[in-house]
Amino acid sequence: MALIRWQPFQEMETIRRQMDRMFDELTGVNREYMTTWAPAIELEDTEDNLILRAEIPGVEGKDLDVQVARESVSIAGETRHESKTEERGYFRSEFRYGKFQRTIPLPTPIKNDQVQAEFKNGILILTLPKAEEAKKRVVKINLEDGKSSLPSSENVQVV
Repeated sequence: MALIRWQPFQEMETIRRQMDRMFDELTGVNREYMTTWAPAIELEDTEDNLILRAEIPGVEGKDLDVQVARESVSIAGETRHESKTEERGYFRSEFRYGKFQRTIPLPTPIKNDQVQAEFKNGILILTLPKAEEAKKRVVKINLEDGKSSLPSSENVQVV
């Protein structure tokens, strides 16, 4: 008699897949053809701006919907499938097609009416100017009278 090691996580994964298939059959959804993806991003924080770069290959600028709010950026679009027919041989495609959407929360509020955008070679670059209250401010405290108390409006100078 051979011993078989019990693998509970593998069995739970099998049950999850079976439940997914059951719900897909009830709702008529075919998961094999549903491919969702979101563009990869970089968010750089400079002194005056946030610079957002999004990698969106294979999409034209006219097919993008970019919405900028004071505290977030939403990017949506669609990559379309080109229909190809092969007379002989085997055809395989690992490209992603379909709609995508990504909302990126911003670490600081921005002036959303002054955003600059550039889309070149599949890279979207948004320059998002920070709101005045979000910029780092340097406060100089005047201690001429030798008192060490909390700064009031008369002895504080914003630089």
